Amino acid sequence: MMNFFLFLGIGFLFTFVVGRTLERIKVPWIFAALLFGVLLSVYNPFASSLKSSAFKMLADLGMYFLLFIIGLEIDLNEFKKTGKFIIESTIVITLLGALGGAVVIRLFFGYDWLLSAILGLSFATVGEAILIPILDEFRIVNTRLGQTIIGVGVLDDAFELLALVLAVALMGVSASGGMNFTVVGVSLLALLAMTFSLTKLGEEGRKIRIFKVETLFFLVIAIFFVFLGVGWYADSAAIAALLAGVAIKAFIPRKRLDLIETEMKAVCYGLFAPMFFMYVGASMDMTYLAKYPLTIIAIVAASGLSKLLGSYIVGIKRMGFKDATLLGIGLSVRFSTSIVIITILYNSRIISSEVFSVIVASSIIFTIFIPVLFAQLLARWKKESV
Repeated sequence: MMNFFLFLGIGFLFTFVVGRTLERIKVPWIFAALLFGVLLSVYNPFASSLKSSAFKMLADLGMYFLLFIIGLEIDLNEFKKTGKFIIESTIVITLLGALGGAVVIRLFFGYDWLLSAILGLSFATVGEAILIPILDEFRIVNTRLGQTIIGVGVLDDAFELLALVLAVALMGVSASGGMNFTVVGVSLLALLAMTFSLTKLGEEGRKIRIFKVETLFFLVIAIFFVFLGVGWYADSAAIAALLAGVAIKAFIPRKRLDLIETEMKAVCYGLFAPMFFMYVGASMDMTYLAKYPLTIIAIVAASGLSKLLGSYIVGIKRMGFKDATLLGIGLSVRFSTSIVIITILYNSRIISSEVFSVIVASSIIFTIFIPVLFAQLLARWKKESV
């Protein structure tokens, strides 16, 4: 059995070598780490390392750092301009995606509408962290497309929470027994209060320009982890990471922020983010794809077409055909709370192993192919517009 450090070394070398090839086809190099994880899902000599709590924690930090960097790059003024559009997009796209998934589950497996709707909501969730390297690579974070993808990805957490509560209730367990809503509420309010306070202290933040970059970097890391810690109580560490980035950007002087952002990207992309993508890839079970091909195709088609339809409804007039298409494709990525929801239902024997398998398999397809398709279309259409 190979040791943990050797596993990381091989994984990072694979990402470095294969990543250079991916860049030639306009796919961010970091997706080589996802490919490495997928290969491990087929044959894994590092099983003990991948299943360790240490690696899981490092992978989670990779996701949080990615969200933090996006927070640093968000233009609050631009975000405010598109706020109403983002809310409308979230409601329409999420509900259509949930409806499409519910209909397929109802037709193929005969479950009642309530359970089908809960599973449908799990289809509608967005794994926005997967797309962040692409948004960053093509510098579209602060465009209408980038802001909408991030905004919908964040706001759909409300639908994820609803699906989770319904799943717990369906198990016959008191929702309050598994979730302390007082703690959740206080935690979310604390996150908002901290974000608001730091954004309002922008003038005071100018005083810290006397700090050395190393000292300022340490302060930023400290604030980042405080936000994560508070968000953890509401099971919202991902949102907390994003808010931490937004708050830091408003608090730290522009010249210093550029240096800090460079340092954070080096830490994120150079260390933690590759482990997140390795974990995502290794979490997949490729045997599901061969067991239920027709049902998986139906679920992929229903989920993907629902997202596209919703994106065209809300976005084609405001964004145009190309951006609306990219929005629907990008929001089809699924690797988030949806896996937790269906795992709870499966472990409680509310859904069968077949249903569990095909939903996970459809997530595999979206996670592997959507980022590549999104990057290819974005590169082609961006080149045409120049």
